[in-house]
Amino acid sequence: MKYRLKIAQETADVDAFSSGSEQNIEFIIGEETYHVGYRAVSNNCLHLVVDGKAIEAFHIRGGHGKHVFVNGRSFLVEDADQLPLRRGRRTGIDQAPGDVTPPMPSVVVRIMVEEGDLVKKGQGLIVVTAMKMETTLKAPYNGRVTAIKTTVDAKVAPGDILVEIEEEEPENE
Repeated sequence: MKYRLKIAQETADVDAFSSGSEQNIEFIIGEETYHVGYRAVSNNCLHLVVDGKAIEAFHIRGGHGKHVFVNGRSFLVEDADQLPLRRGRRTGIDQAPGDVTPPMPSVVVRIMVEEGDLVKKGQGLIVVTAMKMETTLKAPYNGRVTAIKTTVDAKVAPGDILVEIEEEEPENE
């Protein structure tokens, strides 16, 4: 099957093919081919093996697509062919793909930054736990922490913004 997906700010043509067994798919994105095995762990959690590397991915449906959470990062995945048909302002869980939000209902176990801290893209910010599994939520870009909107032991859900970061413009050298 062919798809045109918008992931964050990028649009890509994706070809997906059944690959041998029922739980194996081959994806072709541009010039790259990915072999993916998958198994549903729960309604919103998949165990993936992408080219031999194991990954846990969480997904929830939003008003404009699906939010996919992998390695502490959040991505909004939309059907690019449907985007021109949509109107209106985004609210709630469909805000910017760079929001620091948990992948599923969780409990905050550690806050690794403070307001005013400078953070680098990929730096750990908050650790949450759900179903006996800890996930470190990471900075989506370089910036300064402007607000921490949670506390240790707080119960949080997808869409709850836990840390606000003011993105810093890259320096021109």
